[in-house]
Amino acid sequence: MRIGFYVSADGATPVDALLRRFERVEALGLHTAWVGQTFDHDALTLLALAARATRRVELGTWVVPVQPRHPSVMAQQALTLQAASAGRLALGVGVSHAAVIDKRLGLDYDRPALRMREYLAVLRPLLAGEAVRFEGETLRCDLEIGLSAPPPPVFLAALGPEMLKLAGELADGVAIWLGGPRFLERYALPRIRAAAETAGRPMPRVACGLPVVVTADVDKARAAAESFLAPSSRLPAYRRVLAREGAASPAEVAVVGDADGVARSLDTLAELGVTDFNAVPFAVDGDPDAVPRTQELLAELARGESS
Repeated sequence: MRIGFYVSADGATPVDALLRRFERVEALGLHTAWVGQTFDHDALTLLALAARATRRVELGTWVVPVQPRHPSVMAQQALTLQAASAGRLALGVGVSHAAVIDKRLGLDYDRPALRMREYLAVLRPLLAGEAVRFEGETLRCDLEIGLSAPPPPVFLAALGPEMLKLAGELADGVAIWLGGPRFLERYALPRIRAAAETAGRPMPRVACGLPVVVTADVDKARAAAESFLAPSSRLPAYRRVLAREGAASPAEVAVVGDADGVARSLDTLAELGVTDFNAVPFAVDGDPDAVPRTQELLAELARGESS
């Protein structure tokens, strides 16, 4: 299983300091540096800069909402980043949430699965350098991108049945946030696998993102995870994931414990079929070394996977 690291890219941090975080991920030997798309730094622009500060590490978006960007714009940005990084982009896209797209951006959130299916029908051939003439229910275009760069793998953020099916049919990878072992084994992975088999495609990469910390103070770590996850876990999509996991609170899916315990938890994910782990470390009160200790373990595990 590839070990990745979520790079916090808050708007208050200078860009040069953010780039040093990417350099650190690469120096640790981790496989992927993931960055989110919220309302501060633009993820693809930031990764284009990070591409010039690094040489090896894969650079992933977790994830870019599709509604604000026509697929031609997404393809142009992605291929520019591919050219800048010598082909190291993992392009994570998704439909986000109604609370973001409708309430905050004022854009339509209707028929998200259809919107994504049509989006991928345009985006993927554009990334491959093909001319696209498409007229669907949610978008249309007649163009091609005049930029020569290898197409990046496209990861689809998927949690519910329609998106999981779509990921198996059309995507190179699937990005799953807050889905623990039970959700993955009993709900997500069977749907992805069945859709891929029906479409005659190989199983896509499965990237699982979870909060993780190596610490002896498990109770404080769970409390910290609860606080850290509280805002996002209120969104309906994540509430459904936690319900399918059988988790009474979001802190229950956080990977918490000593080094051996955390390593065993990651082994379990790999055994289930997770190919990529997006580690999101978090601070624990009274344990200032928790995050560096977590980074060290992840680096050790990544080096083991690479050897």
